[in-house]
Amino acid sequence: MQPDSNECVRSKRKVTELFCNEDISEFLSLAAEEGWISDAWELEFLRTAFPSGCLVCRNKGIPVAFLTSIKYEKSGWIGNLLVRKEWRGQGLGSALFERALDLLEQAGTRTIWLTASESGRPIYERHGFLAIDTVHRWLAKGQILAGAPDSDYRGMLALDETGWGDRREELLRATINHGSSTLLPGGFLIRQRWGNAIQIGPWSSSNPRVAQQLLTNTITPTVDGPRIFLDVPEGNCEATKLMYGTGFSRQSSTTLMYRGEKPAYSPERIYALASMGSMG
Repeated sequence: MQPDSNECVRSKRKVTELFCNEDISEFLSLAAEEGWISDAWELEFLRTAFPSGCLVCRNKGIPVAFLTSIKYEKSGWIGNLLVRKEWRGQGLGSALFERALDLLEQAGTRTIWLTASESGRPIYERHGFLAIDTVHRWLAKGQILAGAPDSDYRGMLALDETGWGDRREELLRATINHGSSTLLPGGFLIRQRWGNAIQIGPWSSSNPRVAQQLLTNTITPTVDGPRIFLDVPEGNCEATKLMYGTGFSRQSSTTLMYRGEKPAYSPERIYALASMGSMG
């Protein structure tokens, strides 16, 4: 499908078309081509949690550019910005991004977060985003240990808030419902299934020993088990030590950035993000 320049210009003026259910399969197909880790449940959650901020650009009815965003109590996230290769360089990504910024700020968002690739960072800096940390993706193989789930939601919510400086109630509920959780005094860990792989996160703790115990209670490293992955902030030195000490290897990195009010960010409490960079 070759870009039609006139249609493209019209699309740039009308980027508020909502990301609908029929667009999910198109997005997942393109995301797989890019090597992204994505799943339909995440897109369905985002569309429900902040529908006005999940956007597409279309050409003759076919989506050619995508973006999602979500608002929590004080903060919000932008993610999943993806443009079909043949449509890149036309300004569609920028149009979607700027529209999402407007929507989040109109909704009263004080701080907007995102994770940026090396090539994307200068673009976001021009929009007023500042780097606050680096996020590393870690990978291992292992077996998930069976355990009794713990659903002390209020305790998890309070721990999560100490790391991010905001109440992210919708996100915590969604990940708990999608996965399974383990809670100890001073920490919790949620594991989520992504096809044949397992994501660890969100994972929060106020004590490194508790964090280690949560991981030990969750996985046993093996040579031929399913893939286990997680995104860890570099600012948590104890988490990095734990990754190396339990057989994880570092795969890739992105820059964690924010715009607006400086957040009460405490990376030492965050052992893994809740998502692969798209919603925190």
